Amino acid sequence: EEGAPGRRGERERNEEAPAERGPGAAFHMFVLMEDLLDKLKLLSYEEEALRRHNMRPLSRHYFALPTNPGEQFFMFCTLAAWLISKAGHPFEQPQEYDDPNAVISNVLSELRSF
Repeated sequence: EEGAPGRRGERERNEEAPAERGPGAAFHMFVLMEDLLDKLKLLSYEEEALRRHNMRPLSRHYFALPTNPGEQFFMFCTLAAWLISKAGHPFEQPQEYDDPNAVISNVLSELRSF
């Protein structure tokens, strides 16, 4: 009986932890994606990045939901390469069938050089 109040207190603290994030926490990634899309549009990503590669514009929740990981990864790499180039650092556009580890390594390496 002496251990019961301690267990109860631990259980109450553990149950409160997810509630601290709030009910909208599950939708935060959708808000972030919409903000990202707004910023990309301000940079004219549709005209400068997508048309050059014959790609469709992103939906409001493109990166928020895992629908086609290969396609999403290539889109991410394309946008990353375009943004790096737009920032004044020449960066070669990755190809769709390049090694993902090498592509990410190149992107991170370039970003560290900023």
